[in-house]
Amino acid sequence: MSSVIGHLLRYGVVLSFAITVFGTALLIQQSGGADTSSPLTYHASTVPHGNFDVSLSALVSGLQGFQAYAYIELGVLVLLATPVSRVMVSIFLFAAEKDRMYVVITAVVLVFLIFSIFVTPLIPGFQA
Repeated sequence: MSSVIGHLLRYGVVLSFAITVFGTALLIQQSGGADTSSPLTYHASTVPHGNFDVSLSALVSGLQGFQAYAYIELGVLVLLATPVSRVMVSIFLFAAEKDRMYVVITAVVLVFLIFSIFVTPLIPGFQA
């Protein structure tokens, strides 16, 4: 069980890293006229500060349009999804071992995670 979860976490982090590195490379490549001596120089005019659309439709269209920030955002989402998928896989692994108590406990943890991800931001006055 621990090896399955270990592989899941390892692959999730590696996939997230690869996607984020690709997005960062794309960002450097797309910066074109930036100072070539330091491609990672901070450019306030090109970095979105709060006005970057983070909706699912914007992410999909950004990925289709090879927008660097969309790939970096996807890398972060994969990284955030990795521990959540670990909890989901744990439910099945505990069920395969017929350990009902841990299935219930892990399912409750999953419900709390899903609630905090999807419902909490909809609460009026909530500031993340």
